[in-house]
Amino acid sequence: MEVFYYVVFGALAAVVAGLELGKSGKDRVATTSAFNSFKNNYVLVYSLMMSGDWLQGPYVYYLYSQYGFDKGDIGRLFIAGFGSSMLFGTIVGSLADKQGRKRACVTYCISYILSCITKHSPEYRVLMIGRILGGIATSLLFSAFESWLVAEHNKRGFDPQWLSITFSKAIFLGNGLIAIVSGLFANLLAENLGFGPVAPFDAAACFLAIGMAIIMSSWSENYGDPSESKDLMAQFKVAAKAIASDEKIALLGAIQSLFEGSMYTFVFLWTPALSPNEEDIPHGFIFATFMLSSMLGSSIASRLLARKLKVEGYMQIVFSISAVTLVLPVATNILVPTSSVKGGSVSIGGSLQLLGFCTFEACVGIFWPSIMKMRSQYIPEEARSTIMNFFRIPLNLFVCVVLYNARSHSLSQLLCECIPYHCHVWDVFYLPLHGSNLAETADEAQEMIGEDEPLNP
Repeated sequence: MEVFYYVVFGALAAVVAGLELGKSGKDRVATTSAFNSFKNNYVLVYSLMMSGDWLQGPYVYYLYSQYGFDKGDIGRLFIAGFGSSMLFGTIVGSLADKQGRKRACVTYCISYILSCITKHSPEYRVLMIGRILGGIATSLLFSAFESWLVAEHNKRGFDPQWLSITFSKAIFLGNGLIAIVSGLFANLLAENLGFGPVAPFDAAACFLAIGMAIIMSSWSENYGDPSESKDLMAQFKVAAKAIASDEKIALLGAIQSLFEGSMYTFVFLWTPALSPNEEDIPHGFIFATFMLSSMLGSSIASRLLARKLKVEGYMQIVFSISAVTLVLPVATNILVPTSSVKGGSVSIGGSLQLLGFCTFEACVGIFWPSIMKMRSQYIPEEARSTIMNFFRIPLNLFVCVVLYNARSHSLSQLLCECIPYHCHVWDVFYLPLHGSNLAETADEAQEMIGEDEPLNP
């Protein structure tokens, strides 16, 4: 492996370690033992849930190809997963507000465990069922757990500002460290120990089962709307009315969908961007580097959330930087001549793009705890899970379109399509902050976000 990759990884690791070890008094706050116990329990469960998800990632495509399916067949499986999340996942996820968030979290575990079991079958129909179950599970993962946390945090009377502590720690571990360890562990099981590409899915099922046991034994149930009279359609109407009547909620949904849409496009395209001529690049090591960059971003976010800076303010800068990083591959393809020789090591253009992509992943690391903080403030409790799943509908639709057209679009075209999304993200943040209703909106945001107390994630 080239020295360049080690240098980038080592530099990122040093910066992350320095940020974590060098926290000052401004970055810390005294909490209670009850809150720390609650936080640690949630972070443990969230890390187990994310490990069940991350373990599967490196070998999904490879497993399908080993079963003899071509790119078209595999693409349809992926589209089925995102389509399932958009359709069935929205319904199942919305039931969490009515039937209980704890129950929805257990449903996530069961659905994903069943999805993992289907990977043992080479039958296309069985694998399709697994993708549908996985799509439902994904919707629950990104709505039910956060909804349970916010409701339980408030029910126990903890300081609302302390939510940011839990968010930052959960993202730092679950979307950073756990992702790195899971990738290495999956490689150990499948390659080093020779158990084959199904082994990571079996391991994922085990971690999910452990997490489910902790949920069932230590979590209490909470609901969005305790009314017994509301059915699912009534719950949809409540969520739709909340989005339509509150501009901030609608803008928050647009922000989430637009940014995550660009993020998923990046996930699909970073490999061809770094190896346009089939250069020999260490995919696993680069993935670990991206996750380390995400850890850096979440560490930065914990410091930003610990101070008086408003999320709406600093995220404008984050979105602008992330947009520039997606321009980099297009500019590199134009300005840096590419070699016509197949194979070989990473090119100069690829090295520049890797640095840009690491910057983008750092922006993603800042995005997650920040958007969670905003959702906890703006989304009404009675329909939290329903609204959060509504936000994912345009995202999943966008990803399905990208997957369907990926083979007919060039890399530059697809990456250019991401840039307007970042521009729109910047606009929807900018307008409510600096438009005609600035004074009222900013005052409300300052009251909700500009707390004086620092945090200690």
